[in-house]
Amino acid sequence: MSILPKKNELGFFEIRLESIGGLGANLAGKMLAEAGVFSLGLNGSNFSSYGSEKKGSPVKSFIRFCEADVQIRDHSPIEQPHVVGVFHEALYKTVNVVSGLDADGIVLVNSARDFDDVKKDLQFEYGTLAIVDALTIAVEEKTKVNTAMLGALYRICDFLDPDSMRDVIRKTFEKKYPHLVEPNIRTFDRGYNEVQFKTYEVPIGAVGKAFTRPLPQVGYMTQEIGGVIVSPANSILKDLSGSRQGFLPEFKQDKCINCAACDNVCPDYCFVWEEGEDKRGRKQMFLKGIDYQYCKGCLKCVEACPTDALGDLREMIGYADENRVKQNFPYVAGGIL
Repeated sequence: MSILPKKNELGFFEIRLESIGGLGANLAGKMLAEAGVFSLGLNGSNFSSYGSEKKGSPVKSFIRFCEADVQIRDHSPIEQPHVVGVFHEALYKTVNVVSGLDADGIVLVNSARDFDDVKKDLQFEYGTLAIVDALTIAVEEKTKVNTAMLGALYRICDFLDPDSMRDVIRKTFEKKYPHLVEPNIRTFDRGYNEVQFKTYEVPIGAVGKAFTRPLPQVGYMTQEIGGVIVSPANSILKDLSGSRQGFLPEFKQDKCINCAACDNVCPDYCFVWEEGEDKRGRKQMFLKGIDYQYCKGCLKCVEACPTDALGDLREMIGYADENRVKQNFPYVAGGIL
């Protein structure tokens, strides 16, 4: 008798992890496939897809399971998954994370928000929505969100044996990082126990989400007429907000002494200044705020600040847009000064 809850026409149960570089989705996919193969005798495969392999870049990890008598001859990206795991809510802005999901599929999201808010942002209509606050768990246990997400995935994929993943965690960390074994097992257990579910009834005849394959922004079919590059070397259009892994600097102007220690360590020139006068009428530059479009959440500014004017804040959706102070770039003929 099959232990897989469902299969596609090729006999596969498929999982797609949507993440950004630095959150450990690639390792999570490997560990998940390894546990299924070695503990349950399933056939399984895993591979990842990513671009420049840097923090903040979109990453996808694909896991296929099938019965032992089924050969895996398909190594293409998973376009119609049964389960999707979303490691970072910033992906909503650039990636259709639920693309191709089964009508009765399951979406697991790393979030501290409630079901209604997440459902609205995902444009999720029916199926099962699961939420786990993997970031808080990881911060408290001093680990990464991937182990908490694995715990939640094991609760979702109940045909998998949690003890097998605990063994994989031990084997993965015990040689190089033995001090991380127990914290990661605790993180896994908390993800398993703290994930919450809500199922929305699937209408009769409902179909899954249509899969859309993203096209390159500047390809042979999508480039401007004549191959014109309309913004050469233009950093004004960059958006580094997707690089943030859950935290950003919070600015408290009333505690700022305008020492510029934050500006000296910021790698992306996020701080916005304006000229003014001090109490004696002398010209001085005053810190106006932070342009969060360019902030990747490294928090070097928080470490450098000699007062309490900068602190680390767990990012909430909408906070950066509401509190962003835009840079005033002077335009000159032919480009930006």
